[in-house]
Amino acid sequence: MDSMPVNWDALDSLVLDFAQSERLLDDSPSSDSHQSRLLIRQIRRCVEDGDIDCAIDLLRLHVPAILDDHRILFRLQKQRFIELLRRGTVKDRDSAMKCLRVALAPCALDAYPEAYEEFKHVLLALIYDKDDKTSPVTNEWSERRRFDLAGILSSILRAQLHAYDPLLMMTLRYLMSIHKVFCTHQDIPSPISDITERFLFEDRDPPISSHESLYEVPPFEEVDIQALVHAAGLTRQDAVDSLRFAKGDLFQAFQNELCRMKLNALMLDELVREYCVYRGIVESTTPSSSDCTSQRKQCITNGSSNGEVSDSTVNKEGVQESNADVVSSQNNDVEMRSADETAGAHGDCSTSDMTHQVKYHRRLRRSRNHATGQRRRKRWRGRIERSEVTPDVDSTSSILQEFTSLVHSNRDMPGEEQVSESNSTFDNVNDIEDHKYEIILEMMELANKGMVAEVVEEVNALDPEFFVQNPILLFQLKQVEFQKLVNAGNHAMALRVASSHLGPLASKNESLLKTLKETLLALLKPNEDVMTKGLSLLATSLQVAMSRRFGIEEPQLMKIMRATLHTHNEWFKLQMWKDRFEEFLKINILKELDAPLPIDSTSKTQADNETHGSSSQVTSSSSKITDYGSSPTQVASNESVFDENAILKVMEFVALPRSDAIHLLMQYNGNAEAVIQQMFA
Repeated sequence: MDSMPVNWDALDSLVLDFAQSERLLDDSPSSDSHQSRLLIRQIRRCVEDGDIDCAIDLLRLHVPAILDDHRILFRLQKQRFIELLRRGTVKDRDSAMKCLRVALAPCALDAYPEAYEEFKHVLLALIYDKDDKTSPVTNEWSERRRFDLAGILSSILRAQLHAYDPLLMMTLRYLMSIHKVFCTHQDIPSPISDITERFLFEDRDPPISSHESLYEVPPFEEVDIQALVHAAGLTRQDAVDSLRFAKGDLFQAFQNELCRMKLNALMLDELVREYCVYRGIVESTTPSSSDCTSQRKQCITNGSSNGEVSDSTVNKEGVQESNADVVSSQNNDVEMRSADETAGAHGDCSTSDMTHQVKYHRRLRRSRNHATGQRRRKRWRGRIERSEVTPDVDSTSSILQEFTSLVHSNRDMPGEEQVSESNSTFDNVNDIEDHKYEIILEMMELANKGMVAEVVEEVNALDPEFFVQNPILLFQLKQVEFQKLVNAGNHAMALRVASSHLGPLASKNESLLKTLKETLLALLKPNEDVMTKGLSLLATSLQVAMSRRFGIEEPQLMKIMRATLHTHNEWFKLQMWKDRFEEFLKINILKELDAPLPIDSTSKTQADNETHGSSSQVTSSSSKITDYGSSPTQVASNESVFDENAILKVMEFVALPRSDAIHLLMQYNGNAEAVIQQMFA
């Protein structure tokens, strides 16, 4: 799984879009969608905290049309009645009685057919105590009702305001859910199970149930229903209800279902920041040595050193809003992987091997003087939202005022507090680490520009043993240099590069001989376009290898994407179906690689050499990323043998995955009726 090639430029784009959409960068513009998501989070938090008055006031102020729907208003007023009784004071009990007469009873008359029966049932809360576990209204007293109502209200508001989560959030939800299903189905261990278990929760917001008759024939194509069933893990009836709510729009229904999945949003922020620092998208700030001890204690206190969030922190959809300086102080040890990780087992603030570090320091300064210039990077802003815990207030007016000012505020957080200087030894270590990290990014930038000769020269000056340990990477860089010389018409120098470098490297690795022959064909037919292809993948391979050499750990988001994209391929091979949603979620672009023609046959080998820490028990199939039509055990033509309607009919009536339906049809010569009759006999 870890050897799956990925279009990192495409992931960069998704990550940057997420960071800007959530206003995590200092120059992120405010948008209506972001403000709407803030509003939804605030209303959700009010309902979860039992402050229904606050939620209704926010709805009346910002989305009054929602309250025109008496189905929603009835559920809100019913929960408000319960919360007023829960407080237990005489004043609140009087308010609950007023709520019954003025608000709840009128709504119950025309909300929906079952509403009046629900109204009569909730009246029992007047005589049964909330602590009575045997009462007939135990469910009405349950605080779980708050979270269910908050989830349903969030889904309605999300669709009403078109305030869906950024694409990265939905793509990760989808890929991780498929990854979990695939690993369970194939009974293989997941190399990212420790991440997925903490990141994507099993709990979901409740579906929005339909009030139409269940006996009505749904006015939707069965292929759409089945696509939603298997993509979102729904029952058929839930998929039909979801399509009804989306007025038949399959992709809107799909978005609604993805956003129902709960994830650890704070952990996602950390993953994104770690990735952005690694890729040079945002500024890197190495923590000072004086913070090392406190950070280590903080990680121990939090129970994790890589962004794990306690249950109490994420029990409300995993969303914790925090200001920038809190995030910085508590998570630097996790997010700033460019800090001193030279020997992970030796601790974050190790001073061992200082002489070796100083030797690198001189090389790094020399290389920086030859660099093409550091590209401008953005500053991480962090979430600037009110605290997760709502302060106690006497009225909702202060919350409304606070939220309204928050939505329209464009102020940045104050800069991070400056820490006092530590001793010179640790300052030197931090300075070295900053230089090491910068030079890796500069080498990646040079490689992206095709300046591979300069890359090889600078890396050799920095670490003469680097290419000894990474010969295939050197071969790829020299291939690009050879092609560049051929395109410039300098055949003599190109042949010198081939004889001095490509030939000796290929003689030591027989798998490179075929690639060498293909490379030499460029002498007969130069190709200018080949210079622009695959440089990004090559530059990322260089970055990963150099970072590993210098003790800078690869970001977890990279590991997630490699593993989940691999299982996405394998899952749809098993299903013998093309994913209808991969283009919508940009998964197809994440798999598209513009590899230079002479490097095609070495790309996977290089990726395999970069793999580290993966499970040897994980089975891996071909690395091709465009073949979706065939199963590993069946020929690609199997699917076309049977009529599509027959496949869908078996999937519908027997509630089977597509691949199982096809296998059954194979046993009965494609006769769907025979399959169904046999299954129900």
